[in-house]
Amino acid sequence: MAQSPPVVLTIAGFDPSSGAGVTADVKTIAAHGCYGVGCITALTVQSTAGVRRVEAVSPEVVAETLKELSADVEISAVRIGMLGSGKVARVVSDFLDESGLRNVVLDPIIKSSSGYDLIDAAGLRLLIERLLPLATVITPNVDEAAALTGFAVTNLEQMRVAAARLHEMGAAGVVITGGHLEKAIELLSFTSRHGTEQEVFKSNRQQSKSTHGTGCAFAASMACHLARGRGLPEAVLLSKTYVAAAIANAHPLGRGNGPVHHLYRMYQQRRVVINDPT
Repeated sequence: MAQSPPVVLTIAGFDPSSGAGVTADVKTIAAHGCYGVGCITALTVQSTAGVRRVEAVSPEVVAETLKELSADVEISAVRIGMLGSGKVARVVSDFLDESGLRNVVLDPIIKSSSGYDLIDAAGLRLLIERLLPLATVITPNVDEAAALTGFAVTNLEQMRVAAARLHEMGAAGVVITGGHLEKAIELLSFTSRHGTEQEVFKSNRQQSKSTHGTGCAFAASMACHLARGRGLPEAVLLSKTYVAAAIANAHPLGRGNGPVHHLYRMYQQRRVVINDPT
């Protein structure tokens, strides 16, 4: 019998365009050879053109879903994305407290790229006070890091300052993603027996309209690598490489910012098989 793949749980919203949220996470998890299970926290009306409406899922349904999944399968890692409301944030915090799951990647989604609020004030407070200290690593982009810390985050030095503040707030590991900057910079900051260590990952920014869901793909990829026992520096490097390739291999879709190509590896393998003259 084949060995079962690591199970990665995604706790996030539902994006009908499948560029972000639970369905995009499941694609990313599959692309990494893991098995994805999901708990939807909110329904959205959105497309590549932006978010139009958010409808939070009942916290009771979220609690029951998490309980049922964790009782049925061994979860190796968790990716937390959009929570939508304070009530859902509390349920997720309670679940993590009680389950003691490891390899928790918190992607603190606050607003959509089109400016729509994706969490209420109570939810943001609980995210900071309860979820942030429970996470193995938190993966805010520069705008989210600014919102969480109250500091401007527009360059590498400001990223370092924000990371230090996030550690003070209880974060064990921090990856601030700078894909919105002139150069794509990720700053990893984490605590070890030697104190706080930092690594910087740089690459050229890609000129593409297929960037919807890059933060979700990065966080889900991180969860997969942690589930497979990789350390934070290796997980960041591999996740950054995956997202860059998913952007580069994306095809135009929709009238707004299209999704990255989460399953580009599968399509490449399929082309090789189809074109193989033998």
